[in-house]
Amino acid sequence: MPLSSNSDWIEEQAEITLRRLRPRLQQTLPNPDESRAFTRRLERQFPRLFRLMHTLYGDQYDFFYHLERTLVSAATFYIERADDLKRLDEQREQNQSWYQREGMVGATLYVDLFAGDFEGLRQKIPYLQELGITYLHLMPIFRAPVDNSDGGYAVSSYRHTNDKLGTMEALRELAEEFREAGISLVLDFIFNHTSDEHTWALKARAGEARFQRYYRLFPDRTLPDQYEANLREIFPEQSPGNFTWNSDLDAWVWTTFYRFQWDLNYENPEVFTAMMGEMLFLANAGVEVLRLDAVAFIWKRLGTSCENLPEAHLIIQALNALVKIVAPSMIFKSEAIVHPDDVVSYIDWNECPVSYNPTFMAMIWDALATRRVDVMQHALHYRWALPPGCAWVNYVRVHDDIGWSMADNDLAHFGINGFDHRLFLNRFYTGKFDGSFAKGLGFNYNPINQDMRITGTAASLAGLEQAIERDDDELYRMAMERLLMIHSLILSAGGIPLIYIGDELATLNDYSYQDNPAKAGDNRWVHRPHFDWERAEQRTDPTTPQGEMFTRLAKLIELRKQTPALGDTETRFFDTGNPHVLGFVRDGRVLCLHNFSEQPQTVSPRAMSFYWQVPTNPVNLAKDRAPYNGEQLAPYDYLWLAEGDE
Repeated sequence: MPLSSNSDWIEEQAEITLRRLRPRLQQTLPNPDESRAFTRRLERQFPRLFRLMHTLYGDQYDFFYHLERTLVSAATFYIERADDLKRLDEQREQNQSWYQREGMVGATLYVDLFAGDFEGLRQKIPYLQELGITYLHLMPIFRAPVDNSDGGYAVSSYRHTNDKLGTMEALRELAEEFREAGISLVLDFIFNHTSDEHTWALKARAGEARFQRYYRLFPDRTLPDQYEANLREIFPEQSPGNFTWNSDLDAWVWTTFYRFQWDLNYENPEVFTAMMGEMLFLANAGVEVLRLDAVAFIWKRLGTSCENLPEAHLIIQALNALVKIVAPSMIFKSEAIVHPDDVVSYIDWNECPVSYNPTFMAMIWDALATRRVDVMQHALHYRWALPPGCAWVNYVRVHDDIGWSMADNDLAHFGINGFDHRLFLNRFYTGKFDGSFAKGLGFNYNPINQDMRITGTAASLAGLEQAIERDDDELYRMAMERLLMIHSLILSAGGIPLIYIGDELATLNDYSYQDNPAKAGDNRWVHRPHFDWERAEQRTDPTTPQGEMFTRLAKLIELRKQTPALGDTETRFFDTGNPHVLGFVRDGRVLCLHNFSEQPQTVSPRAMSFYWQVPTNPVNLAKDRAPYNGEQLAPYDYLWLAEGDE
């Protein structure tokens, strides 16, 4: 559904509508001093918001009723917003690039697995500060079914936390302590679907027609079968198909992911307004970054794949406008595990200013397997740049599986068949390829298209588990250098680096999940172990894997924070002339080289000088500012080269 081409008419209607709505809003915002900021932001954002909402819902007879209801609800959340958060809003409006600075270093964790509950997490803030974390993503903390939670992504209430973790009030207090400690709270907003135990779903099952319209229900298989012709299966092993029969409703329910996760119907404007309310409730709890889950799936249209449709972008942009009115200190992060070109389509200051970078993650593991960086260098050269005010979130791995989300045309540029190459990577990272160092597991194999993803901790995938099993010092040294090198890469390449907590201690796969019936069918739990605080006590002992990893990684993080060129600056990837070494320049001042092979490698001064003015006194920032005299890169070595007196 394209935006209206009659921009003059839209602008005129927006002005008329806002004028008509002002008296109603003033009833909600009776205090002029309190409402001044809201009114200023509303007048700035309303023309855009009106255009987006009219494009989505303007053909519905009660459009203006829903628009008014949405704005009154937004104004109510603004009134309820705490004074310290309103002050943060004002600060962030003056410093809109706050999340792009070199001091922003992210981590992600499960509260229960890391510290038990919110109080335990509060007590572990010093550990996070010791590592250098300033951005913390808590994996889903909302109320969810005990048995069918999908790791917390089947939400039964967005306004109640998991009882085992603590209360929503405890979360608010924790968010405040995070802010005092210089840590921004990041939470998930699972807005494509709810649990089948959510209040809305329960009312729908009880026969309330209003709430049945919150979901996509079908009396028979006629339409589901027509949709299925163009849909892909996300979890073919655990949840084949995209529709689930529900006997209470006597209908088929759209369930893209799991049978207990019901897709919301955003064609109903009441759903949009309701989800806006859940979103602003979280903003008022102190969330600073909201990860929008499964953004590609939120709009459906027959005859399409129901992924990345234009209306999905309009929904997010409209929510973005409302956040800029009520809580502008909070930003969106998109989670779009789709084709690289589609990933980029969600990234914009007026949509999602930050985004996961799944292609970069896939390319890192691809280059480790092949020992070659030419595909990665080519892809990143063309796909790295983002609109102003936007940033990548770069990671080695997250809570989910590793999918090979590289573009076939990038592989074809080097004569590589994408299908065959993915089969190779699956064999390599499950240890079935001769000479592989990896100990990963295959996740969700699809026998029809042979698609599969990979699970495993960073350390096990990088070879540490195999090295320890074989008691091989050489394999051990290579594995540790691989781990440090790829973390150096996400710390220096540009954007927000994101560390999965546990990887800083070189944690290995945990196979005990197989003994838990609730987890045994999902091998992603192999890389979601309980945090081992006994191992963490040895984090300063460099003779242990956890000690070496923690101390070297924490040092790299501190170096990043001391280097402004690694913040909100340009990243320029270039051909080093060596297929094993990835090179890029940050802000024209810092040149970074990363060796992806077990052999020493060289990069000619000429290749570097073409993109970088070689300093008279170059030093390697990443190695205690040691003078750099053009020496070889050691196996899996990394260099951050800069002027010696910088």
